Formats: sequence, structure tokens, C-alpha cells
Amino acid sequence: MTPVTSLLSGARDQFRSSSSSSQAMKKDARFRDWARLPPEITCSILSRLSTVDKLEKAQVVCKSWHRVCKEPSVWRKIDMHNDLGTMDFLTKLRYRDMCRNAVDRSQGGLVEIDIWYFCNDSLLNHIADSARNLRILRIAMCHEICDGLVEVARKLPFLEELDISYCSFEEEILKAVGKSCPNLKTLKLNYPVFGYIDDEFAIAIAESMPGLRHLHLSGNPDMTNTGLKAILDGCLHLEHLDLRECWKLNLVGELEKLCSERIRVLRRPGDPTSGPHDMFWL
Repeated sequence: MTPVTSLLSGARDQFRSSSSSSQAMKKDARFRDWARLPPEITCSILSRLSTVDKLEKAQVVCKSWHRVCKEPSVWRKIDMHNDLGTMDFLTKLRYRDMCRNAVDRSQGGLVEIDIWYFCNDSLLNHIADSARNLRILRIAMCHEICDGLVEVARKLPFLEELDISYCSFEEEILKAVGKSCPNLKTLKLNYPVFGYIDDEFAIAIAESMPGLRHLHLSGNPDMTNTGLKAILDGCLHLEHLDLRECWKLNLVGELEKLCSERIRVLRRPGDPTSGPHDMFWL
């Protein structure tokens, strides 16, 4: 069974279980008229599609699907994480236009956005201006974002999760983000493009993000025990700490004991990764 077949099969099952008045359909398990699906079932189907699929495919299936695709509730979550890798200039422009379109359709209801590779300062500001209640912002591998992150953070006081993996932001920017986003609970700062050469970035996190529960720092090879100790002292609510490939750490003695007692899920410098994107999802 293909993923699409499985998706539609699930929608059929959900439709049959939620529509007691459609007795005739029970005689035929192969319900084909997707244009007549109730809006809530269509929304359930669309929620499983990527933003690109919604904009380029789903909304042209039929008039009813096109109508549902205009509903702000369909755009509470925008997923434009992709595996395209490096994008050419025209592809980036196309994805930025689609992202703006999706953000505008949410009409302020956007709470989660996941965009890789193509975000820049202009698009990021548009997102922040349009979605002041945003909770989750994932902009991994977006190398065209510079100081704009500081301005954007000031507009997102309810932000709870930030993924800036494979980017590079100075320590002062990290500190400004932490102070502007007091509800921040998850920070992913894996494999910065221009690696930090000392513990200043760890100290910036410790001083400005005391509410962190999940901290992912894979691929920061120059962080030492000094930086780790600062984080443990400053982030007292940490439950999950990812330190894979932080090779200068030496988890022994009191530091080892502190990590074991305080951290529920600890990934050590030598722990393996299961795949190229493992550091982003665990």
C-alpha cells in the first residue's frame, strides 16, 4: 500500500465512523467522491500533507478542497522542511513566495513553522509580524538570516522552541533571543556553520535561557567543562541534553555526577548518531 493509498484509506475509515447518517456508503467500502467529504475530514487529510503539497496539489483537487484550503485552521502549522539540500536562487524565491502565502492564509493563527534552507531576514520578519502567537520556529540551515533574528525574537514572546542548527549566530544574538523569549523551553544549536571557539556561547545560553528543558548542542567541539558547568548552573530545569561530538568535554567526577542526577536524557560526546538528521529530531 502506497503512502497516498494509506492516507486515503484512513480518511475513508474516519469518514465512515463519524457519519452515522450515511448508511448507503457502508455497503461499499470504496468511497470515491472526495469532493463530498465533510470539511472536518478534508482538514484531517490536509493536516498530513506538507505545505508545498497543499498549495501545489491539494487545493486544485476540487472546489470543496480549494475552499477548505482557504480556512486559517489548515495553516496553523507550516511544514516546509525538505530534503532538497542546496537550493538555487529561483527555487529559494519560489519557496519564499509559497511560505508567505501560507503564513498569510493562517490569519494570525500560525503556531508552528518548520522551514529549512531558504528563509532570510525579510521572510522571517514577515512571519513574526503575522504570527505573534508563534510557539515553534525551526529555521535550520538558513544561512541568509543575520541580525534579523534579534528583531524577530522581540516580536515572539510566546516562543517555546527554536531550532537554529547549521546556522551561525554570535553570542550576543543568543543572549538577546533568550531575554526576549522567556518561555523558551527547547533550543537546538547543532553543528554551527562557523563553530564557536570558546565557551562564551554556552555562557550566553546559561545567562539568558533559564527555562530550558531541552538543549541540543551536537557538534560544538570547542565547548569545555566550563561551558557545560555554566549551563547546568543556569538552566536548572534541563531534562534533555545532547552533547554528541562535543569532544573537549570530560564527563568525570562531580560533573559526571551532576549530569547523571539532573539530566533525565543525556547524550554524551561519544554517543552515536543514527543518521544525517538525527541531531534535529531527538
